[in-house]
Amino acid sequence: MKVIIFADGGSRGNPGVAGSGIVIYAADGSTILDEIAYVVGKKSTNNVAEYYGLLRGVERAAELGATEVEFYMDSKLVVEQINGRWKIKHPDMQKLALEAKKVIKSFDSFSLDWVARAKNSVADKLSNDAMDACAAGHPVGIVRDKEEVSQEDEAAPAVEAGVNATAERTAEQSSTLDPNDWMGDRGDITRFVLLRHGQTQMSVDKQYSGHTDVELTEHGQKQALAAAQALANRGLKFDAIVASPLARCQQTAKAAAQALGIDEIETIEDLIELDFGQWEGESFHAVDKHDGRRLQEWMNDSSVECPDGESLQQLHRRVRQVRKQLQKRYPGKTLLVVTHVNPIKSFIRQGLDGNAAVFEKVFLGLASISDVEFWAEGSLVRCVNDIGHLGALE
Repeated sequence: MKVIIFADGGSRGNPGVAGSGIVIYAADGSTILDEIAYVVGKKSTNNVAEYYGLLRGVERAAELGATEVEFYMDSKLVVEQINGRWKIKHPDMQKLALEAKKVIKSFDSFSLDWVARAKNSVADKLSNDAMDACAAGHPVGIVRDKEEVSQEDEAAPAVEAGVNATAERTAEQSSTLDPNDWMGDRGDITRFVLLRHGQTQMSVDKQYSGHTDVELTEHGQKQALAAAQALANRGLKFDAIVASPLARCQQTAKAAAQALGIDEIETIEDLIELDFGQWEGESFHAVDKHDGRRLQEWMNDSSVECPDGESLQQLHRRVRQVRKQLQKRYPGKTLLVVTHVNPIKSFIRQGLDGNAAVFEKVFLGLASISDVEFWAEGSLVRCVNDIGHLGALE
């Protein structure tokens, strides 16, 4: 019997709460034979979680009586190590690899290949289910009861708000519903209008600018003013402005605050851009020349960190927590979030309930405006990369 397996793993904190997800298909590639959400533990890394995905996948295939196995993962590390092209140095991963290889020897044929994260969404969702269950207190092992899994992104605000939140909405909130909103009453909707900062000299020079604190150029200041005026013309009532601590975002936020008549800007540290580590200040082409292999790994796998820096997965985790906290603090309100390209892409990914491919596939211009809504049971992306207000400047 032939089976096709997709697996993934993740950790919130790296090390931190970790889980693996595995989906097993019949030879036709569409019939699901089994789905597994496996709690790895509360102090494990992404790579260890991915290895558990491999191990639990081949173990389940053997239990099902499989003789031929096609296995796919979006972890370059695991794929290259198991195929013998990279060395396994971590002792925990060495042990897991040996266990997996013992099972693999029982199959008549076995292949392990890399697949883009966009094509591994089912396993990714299961790994997040496992992490949710772990955070909720589930012990190490397979999550047997789906009700044990908390809905990480949307359900928690619903529980905290209470099941009667919709019924308790005020008349003022009801009166602000968009008459063209075919989705009807969704309860308390928190709207995040996302503004990317204006131009800096590093953006002109096409340099990776993560934590470097540079100011807006003169043109960037004009972009910020144009975006601020566009926001003021939208007819929305903004209840608060939050921003990254870096100067380019603070300057952009200040222009918006003046146009919107808002006195205070709340600074949130976790809205800062990705930490590019050793690549900070370098161009893509320069990094490609001296560190091309690592760059390709980083581009293909969101769990891979920039050297001495951060991974997109880590950024996504922290920005998601910011979003959830703001949604809890501002139910039914509209917020202006002034930040950087990758945190905005994280908001959009959350709104789409998408995977890491969003970071690669979505383009966001300087001083662009995007618009995402979240409520207790869902989300909606209203707008991405609106730059119409910049036409006169370009």
